[in-house]
Parts: sequence; C-alpha cells; structure tokens
Amino acid sequence: LQRMLSMAVEVDRSPTCSSRKIADDIFLFVLHIPLRSQREALLNTMESQLLRCRLLELLFQHSCDVPTASSMSLDKILYFMSHSSVLPQFQGETATWQRWDEMLQYLSLLLLSYQTLWVFPLAEHLRTSVSDRMDLIAQKAKPRLQDSDDINQLDIQLKMNNFINRMQETLGQPFPPQIQEKLFMLQ
Repeated sequence: LQRMLSMAVEVDRSPTCSSRKIADDIFLFVLHIPLRSQREALLNTMESQLLRCRLLELLFQHSCDVPTASSMSLDKILYFMSHSSVLPQFQGETATWQRWDEMLQYLSLLLLSYQTLWVFPLAEHLRTSVSDRMDLIAQKAKPRLQDSDDINQLDIQLKMNNFINRMQETLGQPFPPQIQEKLFMLQ
C-alpha cells in the first residue's frame, strides 16, 4: 500500500498537488482507524513525506476549534500546538495521557516530515516532478524558506510553554515518562 501511495504521488507533474488529492481522499479512512497502533503503523511507514505531511496537517486542522487557512510552515505547526485538541475519534477507552502522547507523536512526525520537505538541502527535489529533479540536482538548488518559517526562539518557547500548561491542566503533575520524553524531543 505504501509503495502504491508513493508511486501515485510521484506520477503527477506536481507531487505536491497529487499528495493533497490523495490525502483528501484517504483522510476519512485515517480518522476511522480504530487503534492507535494501526494509525501509527500507517503514518510511520509512509514512503511519501509529502503525503504524510499533508495527512498530519489534515488531522491537526480537523482537531482545531478555529482552523487556519495558512500554508504549511513552522508557524502553522506552532499554531497547531496552541489550537489543537485531542481528536474525539481517537479517545475511545484510552487514558487521557495516552491521547496526549499520541498527539505529541503526531506533532513530532509532522515537524520531521515538514523539515524533510522544506528545510533540508534536497527538499525542493521532493516537491517537483521526477522528470525535473535531475535539473535541480545538477543546479544544486537551495531550498526556499517561506516568511512563516522565520520564527524565533522566543516564539517557540512561548508556544511550548502554553502547550505544556494546557497539558498540565488536563493531566496534572508530574507527566508520565513517555510524555516527558516526547515533549523534550519536540522542543
């Protein structure tokens, strides 16, 4: 399945556009996956970083009280930290701390996927068609950052503190070790 999804993203002239179409089509399926282990298996094994990034973006958009129309950026990831809630579909019989743990896992995955696609030196190649990649590689093209990727350390710290405060209101203190580890990795 992952190989087929990856190929489906690549066959279009614009992988970014095809990943959006595919993610929009399979989003409801992902929302209705009953077990966390199954959701994580799907997202962790995705070969297409574009598709994984878009699916995670849709998940967080769905969990926001006030969704944002801005394009994917580091600023948008910080927005998700401030405005996302644990998805009701994922609550089931699990403990509250496990739902927060899953949310942290997805935030980390989103950040890693985004960095791979937009920040790393070869990122531009993953968002262009296969036929155009050779030219970009030959030109040693540098990635173009968006204005909303220009965030400072203070912004990050404020959003992290707000996020941690939201978790403390729900979970109390001290956090389970899994949560502490994921918070540290996300920071």
